[in-house]
Amino acid sequence: MKGFIDTLRNIWKIEELRNRILYTLGMLLVFRLGSFIVLPGIDAGIYRAVIGSSGGGGLVGLINLFSGGGFNNASIFALGIMPYISASIAVQLLTFAVPYFQKLQKEGESGRRQLNQITRYLTVIVTVFQASGYYVYLKSLQSGMDGAQFIMLDPTLFWVTAVVVLTAGTLFCMWLGEKITDRGIGNGISLLIMIGIVAGLPGGLIAEFGLREQAGQIMSFVLELVFLVIIVMASVALVQGVRRIPVQYAKQMRGNRMVVGHRQYIPIKVNAAGVMPIIFAQALMFIPGFFQQMMPESQSSVLALLNDYTSWPYNLIYFFLVVIFTYFYTAITVNPVQIADDLKRNGGFIPGVKPGRRTAEFLDNILSRVTLPGSIFLGLIAIMPAFAGSFGISQSFALFFGGTSLLIIVGVVLDTLQQIESHLLMRHYDGLMKTGRIKGRAGAGATV
Repeated sequence: MKGFIDTLRNIWKIEELRNRILYTLGMLLVFRLGSFIVLPGIDAGIYRAVIGSSGGGGLVGLINLFSGGGFNNASIFALGIMPYISASIAVQLLTFAVPYFQKLQKEGESGRRQLNQITRYLTVIVTVFQASGYYVYLKSLQSGMDGAQFIMLDPTLFWVTAVVVLTAGTLFCMWLGEKITDRGIGNGISLLIMIGIVAGLPGGLIAEFGLREQAGQIMSFVLELVFLVIIVMASVALVQGVRRIPVQYAKQMRGNRMVVGHRQYIPIKVNAAGVMPIIFAQALMFIPGFFQQMMPESQSSVLALLNDYTSWPYNLIYFFLVVIFTYFYTAITVNPVQIADDLKRNGGFIPGVKPGRRTAEFLDNILSRVTLPGSIFLGLIAIMPAFAGSFGISQSFALFFGGTSLLIIVGVVLDTLQQIESHLLMRHYDGLMKTGRIKGRAGAGATV
């Protein structure tokens, strides 16, 4: 405990680090306050009564989780930062498929700035479409409640107002994230997503505790917390797990100087794909629910099962999709041929393996073997909330037992702690841990 207090004192002593942390906390506070400001033209009192009676499970509950409650609050930040994430994923995939984007990616800082600008423009387009969809959602919510008219403006005027305000809100969230990255601590966009998810944790805990207290099952609640801690520890191991491949560099002549050969390691991550496979798989699993909403008169039992996240067909398909997408995303992000060429160009080789094609085949085999347990474990983490729900845990609390939310929280926390530790070590203070080092994005891959 004394060491922890000393670490906090060391953090506070470093003026730059202290200012960065306070700046980050201030920006996160602004983001949280914005999630409670209701859209103009909505009667907040009537709307809360309507949303309270209609619930908010399934797809709506998941979207609301990532927006920090702003979606159910009909706030100016109802869409949060998710349109920007969608645009970023699209641009990232284009860099693997379109030569023009590949060229920009290889141009260094100038290319990165152009890609960021393209992402911003695409964010505006995505937000306009999603804001229009949110308007349709609000209209359907109002039409489903007899006499509860919470939209006080003319429909056309409200649509225009909602689209403009929601687009401005998303762009403001994007600006907050960029400012946190530049002047704060950690990755701003990831922190905004994480703080939105964590905001639902106290409510989920309280709801679950109240449920267990009424049933006289306090010990069950304690066991749930213990199980949650175990899952978090397993997720940390998944994020930080690395298979190190030794690389030997030969002696080289640089000018008139002989550079002595040295040994380094290529880190092959157990989960090189991060949280992306779960996001892709989740997007596909939303399709049956979309068709069911488009055809409410159809009472298909198959669609009903595929729209129920607790059913075994849903989770079986979801699990295999996560495994498949893990291999797919790892294949497009990690290129063994390029790694082998870079090693050969820089005079490096893997002991016992010939440079060139043999090295690429060796790396590909290692990558396939390491990815298999990582993909299976990632699939288990993805379906863990369904198992938690099947044991009677409330949905608001079960979402924290796995899936996208847990991996994002673990990855972002590790990344932020790694940056804090770097500031401490740079100024000759002890790090956050006496043994080992915290691996953030540099060591464990990006979370978002």
